[in-house]
Amino acid sequence: MGTVGPCRQRAVFLDRDGIINRNVLNPATGDFEAPLTAEDFEFIPGAVSAMRELRAAGFLLFLVSNQPNVAKGKSTLEQLAAIHMKLQSGLTRSGIEFSRFYYCLHHPRGVVSEYSRSCECRKPSPYFLLKAGAQFNLPLSQSWMVGDRLTDVECGRAAGTKTILIGSGPSSFAKDALADEIAPDLLSAARFILSAD
Repeated sequence: MGTVGPCRQRAVFLDRDGIINRNVLNPATGDFEAPLTAEDFEFIPGAVSAMRELRAAGFLLFLVSNQPNVAKGKSTLEQLAAIHMKLQSGLTRSGIEFSRFYYCLHHPRGVVSEYSRSCECRKPSPYFLLKAGAQFNLPLSQSWMVGDRLTDVECGRAAGTKTILIGSGPSSFAKDALADEIAPDLLSAARFILSAD
């Protein structure tokens, strides 16, 4: 129903896994992946402080996360909801408010038919960033997308935001990502955003 208020507040769009919370070892695949249960969810040190500093500076926070584990049959909707509740309760305890949480549950090669398809919302699609931009009257060119994958950078660039890739440094694959900045973690990224501001 239109935009929210006359103010054009800038935003920071955050990926979740590997940015806000730790990835965990999945014994079935041998890879570090998104947590499959709420018990496995753990904030990365410094992430809460980073989000608190961004909010204190007036940035709106949005979470934009691909969560294909339901589509892939690795977890259930109930488990995903429990992980989100643990995230949200931790944010609430820390006095951090997010404007919206956006999750894409789809995967084109999933095994659960309801969620196994190509979609318009899976990153690198800018769908959720553009949706938030329209709903909240955001100046996307003055906003940021922060993630740890090339798809996060591509998503932000397609939406017209500035981008930060959380990576191991310029010598890694991150150098080729065309991100505006590379940072080792969310706290460093947040402080770069605030210094650029």
